[in-house]
Amino acid sequence: MDAPTALEHPEGRVVVQELGSGLYRVTVELFDPTAYVSEREFQTAYPLELIEAILELRGPAMLGYSIRRAEEPAHLTEPLRHYTLAYVPEADLDGKRLLDFGCGSGSSTVALARLFPRTHIVAVDLEEGNISVARLRAAHDGVGNATFLVSPGPLDLPGDIGTFDFVFLSAVYEHLLPAERPVLMAELWRQLRPGGILFLNQTPHRYYPLEYHTTGLPLLNYLPERAALPMARRLSRRVRADRTWEELLRAGVRGATEGEIMRDLEGAGEGRPSLLRPSGLGLRDQVDVWYSLSMSQRPRRLKRAVQVVFKAASRMTGSSFVSTLALAIRKD
Repeated sequence: MDAPTALEHPEGRVVVQELGSGLYRVTVELFDPTAYVSEREFQTAYPLELIEAILELRGPAMLGYSIRRAEEPAHLTEPLRHYTLAYVPEADLDGKRLLDFGCGSGSSTVALARLFPRTHIVAVDLEEGNISVARLRAAHDGVGNATFLVSPGPLDLPGDIGTFDFVFLSAVYEHLLPAERPVLMAELWRQLRPGGILFLNQTPHRYYPLEYHTTGLPLLNYLPERAALPMARRLSRRVRADRTWEELLRAGVRGATEGEIMRDLEGAGEGRPSLLRPSGLGLRDQVDVWYSLSMSQRPRRLKRAVQVVFKAASRMTGSSFVSTLALAIRKD
């Protein structure tokens, strides 16, 4: 067994120990002992080159999260499977083109490519560092049906990218500023072929009682900016005291609603958006999608009662009330 390898970073030190059989133990030590760290110690099959690249991109605090969510099916693969096959049969994706917009460092793209090996996936992100890591991930997993491209701008697509049968936004929409949302959605809608489907998932519900995504604070979603910003600065361990409101918006603090997303697409002026209801995997609405995934990851008796509450709230509001949106919208 080789000696451990120490990887230095301005925020901490990461030690990688080879365990044999293609596994490595990763230990993270932050120089600031009070700072948040997602995983202090974990095992991975990622090689040293890929661990080092993700460390440089994400930093030591988020290294464990960035690796484990990609390697453990319950974190990413199973949710993406539910978000897709709840709405369309698997055979409908064979031979089709799928755009994974805002692919980040490639976790969702690799998971989609493995789920649907006969679908050609084009993954786009603004940051060259993300795309470099995404290509390393794809090579490590032996993925051959995905192409990774750098976007020329935050609201633009690479030239001559073509049109698509499916468009995916996984944990993307919430990070757009309010003025950017209708612009980007119109651009993506234009790239979607008639009859195609836009999938938008992993976006927090704007009015869920717990703002779990960015601050971890209850009831923050109901407060105006002038009250939400000082509350986040004062009470959230995740928010620095000097964070601006625009920085929190970029981090995803406001989430979204079905109505907002549908209005964005209707404003594109091309093809009527039609919100689909789940019909596959034995699921009938978004609450069923949430419940099925939630119980498979962390089963709790209380969640059955929460499911009943969510369904009642959905009926009263006429919109799916869940903690995280998982929408499929057809371009009619």
